[in-house]
Amino acid sequence: MRFTSVIMVLAGLACTGHAGAADTLAKIKANGEIRLGYFAASAPFSYVGTDKSPQGYSVELCQRIAASVQRELGLAQLKTTWVELGLGDRIEAVRGGRIDIECGTTSWSFSRQQLVDFSLMTFIDGASLLATVDSGIKRITDAGGKRISVIRGTTTERALVASLAKEKVQAELVRVDTREQGFAMLTEGRVDAFASDRFLLLNAFTSLRSNKPLRLADEDFSVEPYALALPRDDARFRIAVNRALAEVFRSGEISGIYDRWFGQFGQPSLLLSALYYLQQVPE
Repeated sequence: MRFTSVIMVLAGLACTGHAGAADTLAKIKANGEIRLGYFAASAPFSYVGTDKSPQGYSVELCQRIAASVQRELGLAQLKTTWVELGLGDRIEAVRGGRIDIECGTTSWSFSRQQLVDFSLMTFIDGASLLATVDSGIKRITDAGGKRISVIRGTTTERALVASLAKEKVQAELVRVDTREQGFAMLTEGRVDAFASDRFLLLNAFTSLRSNKPLRLADEDFSVEPYALALPRDDARFRIAVNRALAEVFRSGEISGIYDRWFGQFGQPSLLLSALYYLQQVPE
């Protein structure tokens, strides 16, 4: 009798765990809506365009995913709701169900994967420094005695701290909350460099107005593998998202998407081309 009771309790716990699992596709089908998160100022990946709507490389990939999910669910219509995010609340927005997919510039890391799941990788970048020319900073080893702004709580901050320690370079880090703050400190001459992802720095470099001439460092001090943040423990939804991304890679559509948002920077690097090739996951 006692053994039977234990079995019944364990079975009940198993059922409870299953019932509590996320089912994003069911929610999307029931509501007729998919909720996508974006950043207002992370061009060319995720930003607000002149028509006040979200645009960019990550945004377009999420639009492709939304269309694929609509077909998979057999919906005549699917409402796409865009939710503006900050760098500090993007992970919690996914965890709390405020959005279904985060469509920005989030690097896939193990610490973040304890909180959310991730799609296939969508881009590969590296953290670098945009510096004033007169600072003499061309690589991380030139940063001794300099002031560097970096966004707090990011993988870039952790990589910068580790890289400076590895090279035994003493620099003053000025932590900020947004990229806008970091760029402002740099252009106003309050810091010698701003640390962020290279493509974001490249894009800003073409339009920034600075009190001093600027240059991009010659090297990166980290690898930043971008992926889309998804709800934890929802295999069905993760497969649906990855199926859509793999189709974009397999069909070659990724070339046109890349050209639209990064064409001004030249062809994809060998590393990025390899990423696109290796993620052509078959059905």
